[in-house]
Amino acid sequence: MLSQETGRGFWCECWTEDLTEQRGPALLASFDAYSAPQADRWVAMALRTISPSLDPDASDEAWERLHDGRTETRRALLRSKSCTVSVIHAGTRVTWTIRPVTYLPLAHRTELPPCAYAFSSSTKASPLN
Repeated sequence: MLSQETGRGFWCECWTEDLTEQRGPALLASFDAYSAPQADRWVAMALRTISPSLDPDASDEAWERLHDGRTETRRALLRSKSCTVSVIHAGTRVTWTIRPVTYLPLAHRTELPPCAYAFSSSTKASPLN
């Protein structure tokens, strides 16, 4: 049975990019937030966590985003607008993106699909043991 209810929320990602090399950005982490404050807190917590390790300029930029820039971010999220926060440290750009999304419900299963019964449990010892 599939529920018809959907939920609004935010999809949050953290990307890193080495600015000195020719390869593209790499996804470091992602998070599904169900409210604007929750998405905002995810980025703020990450900035607070890494700021002591950043060089002085990047640390100042992180704290600026935590104080003055955070109000702007929260307002945009409350209007269901996408947001991006970035800091650059030692040739690496760390970027957090937050995008509004609609979460679709999953179907609730009452029984396993037929293919699930095609596999039997193994009683052999693992080769790693």
